[in-house]
Amino acid sequence: MSQRKLFVTTALPYANGNFHIGHIMEYIQADIWVRFQRMNGAAVNFVCADDAHGAAITIAADKAGVTPQQFVANIAAGRKPYLDGFHIAFDNWHSTDAPENHELAQAIYVDLKNAGLIETRSVEQFYDPEKGMFLADRFIKGECPRCHAKDQYGDNCEVCGAVYAPTELINPYSALSGAKPELRSSDHFFFKLSDPRCEAFLKEWTTAPGHVQPEVQNKIREWLVKKEDGTGGLGDWDISRDAPYFGIEIPDAPGKYFYVWLDAPVGYLASLKNLLDKARIETDVDEDTPNPVAMTYEQYMAQPDLEQVHFIGKDIITFHTLFWPAMLHFSGRKAPDAIYVHGHLTVNNEKMSKSRGTGIDPLKYLSLGLNPEHLRYYLAAKLNGRNEDIDFNPEDFVARVNSDLVGKFINIASRAAGFIAKRFGGKLGSPSEDGAALLAALQSQAAAIGELYDGRDFARALRDTMALADKVNEYVDANKPWELAKKEGQDARLQDVCTTCIEAFRLLAIYLSPVLPALASQVEAFLACPPLAWKDAQQLLGAGHGIATYQHLMQRVDPKLLDQLLEPPPEAPAAAEPSNLPGGEALADTITIDDFAKIDLRIAKIVACESVEGSTKLLRLTLDVGEGKTRNVFSGIASAYKPEQLVGKLTVMVANLAPRKMKFGVSEGMVLAASHADEKANPGIHVLEPWPGATPGMRVR
Repeated sequence: MSQRKLFVTTALPYANGNFHIGHIMEYIQADIWVRFQRMNGAAVNFVCADDAHGAAITIAADKAGVTPQQFVANIAAGRKPYLDGFHIAFDNWHSTDAPENHELAQAIYVDLKNAGLIETRSVEQFYDPEKGMFLADRFIKGECPRCHAKDQYGDNCEVCGAVYAPTELINPYSALSGAKPELRSSDHFFFKLSDPRCEAFLKEWTTAPGHVQPEVQNKIREWLVKKEDGTGGLGDWDISRDAPYFGIEIPDAPGKYFYVWLDAPVGYLASLKNLLDKARIETDVDEDTPNPVAMTYEQYMAQPDLEQVHFIGKDIITFHTLFWPAMLHFSGRKAPDAIYVHGHLTVNNEKMSKSRGTGIDPLKYLSLGLNPEHLRYYLAAKLNGRNEDIDFNPEDFVARVNSDLVGKFINIASRAAGFIAKRFGGKLGSPSEDGAALLAALQSQAAAIGELYDGRDFARALRDTMALADKVNEYVDANKPWELAKKEGQDARLQDVCTTCIEAFRLLAIYLSPVLPALASQVEAFLACPPLAWKDAQQLLGAGHGIATYQHLMQRVDPKLLDQLLEPPPEAPAAAEPSNLPGGEALADTITIDDFAKIDLRIAKIVACESVEGSTKLLRLTLDVGEGKTRNVFSGIASAYKPEQLVGKLTVMVANLAPRKMKFGVSEGMVLAASHADEKANPGIHVLEPWPGATPGMRVR
């Protein structure tokens, strides 16, 4: 059987912030799969990169007072603690702003153009008159033209998954300034996905076995099939943006840049090329000499048996299952062999959201001393290879890790190793008939568990592994080595039973190794054995093999640490007692300037305002705080203001207040207003309004 060759990637994180737990889940899923493949002897190149381009990066960099390149570099510098902390072993981490990506993206474009699939046409594009720039799709928001969900982006709806042009949005507004955008003409470049060649290819590619999961095929079919009313089907894809734009220039088109979603997936290839080029430099290989260890990028990609595999989330299916395969195929390149789609991660069945205060901070998890392999195991025990959401439940996390990993698996070694060390000089014996039968039963499951790993059904693989651990623990309880040790003439049986336990522990460690790589390394040291490989499940350590002194391999989860990880935002302080001051309240306790500096007060523009159905007190404010996005804030000022009185006004808000989940939605800050403590006796609420000249994002000091 020839060696399997795999080129594996995960979705590129956008370089405007740190990793969130959704990134970590995806990387862990891919890392487990890659580790399993390597244990089976596959040659794998596992790469990723920062998605570095786009208007959002430009705006964020400008606000930070640095160049886009420096902004992206600063983000990239913070990636390593996350990846190392959760034992995620990419072979290369690169950037879409690297020279390789500029070269490859432009080459793919030229090849698509030569294939007759690029067309230039004049389009009406939204322009922000306040910012003086054309708006990228992600900076236009409005009502989805298909399902009518509010506050959807200008390229696709996150509620129904529809893909559309920004001009199709209902009541669009600029997410940067809140202004109503103007339509202006501009020449744009389009990838002609509507071409019958593209439609025929994608229908064939998306339905070919193994390319996408069945549930993803069903979703794609909705996009590919034209309906009787003429809607649906593939539309041409706008792949260009106008300057100013941080991205890759379109050849022979001054002032025009590739839309970030064109060059982002090319970043997979660019990261691979960078990895292969570095390998050739390190091995000093002649450019014209084919070498299986250090091929050129072109030689590597030309291998007919190379498999290209992408792990992605369900929110970017469109780009990876339609645009990306078509780009590769019609530019004369090989389309992906598989797009593996996973669902979202929820906490207690609520969607993870930093703004709602329901996210798990990966670095906080590590800083609290929680074991990263506990999280790897728990997520793996939930992932089944299908495009389904999985839930993080704290109680289930504690119970599953403590019961499975410590109570079932680690317990096997801890109950046997001491007797081997003290009574038999650390040497294993030979299992007798019942022990040999148990070990044979464990060995017989290697192929089946391997198939589950290969199919990404980690949940079933771990479930079956723990069922085997149950059998081993039943054997331990039936033979009671602690009692055998007390009986005369039972040394041979004691060594037999404990040897069976140690051999079984090693077999289970092989099956768990892709999920628990750090623990696997500890097991290898304890058992004094070579690195665990899947084929090793077919042989035992054997009589006379010496093992090292047992050191405890894993602690149980401390529920108190998990409580700290998930603790809710602190409650707002209670109001001060009334006094005879004109405002009706006593002055608060004296604070220092350092205390005041902790409160981040910002100028905010009220972009939109509306009454809240079901509440007589609240207004829903949409605020621009100069972040490149808007915030949603509920304020109890409905008795004093009508919505139309506030739209377009500037005010002051607390920008670093923890988000608060309310009955009507999530409030992402607090607008400042003055009032008397006794509002019945002294009615009136007065929203703070800065003097002219202040702009959104300015800090109040």
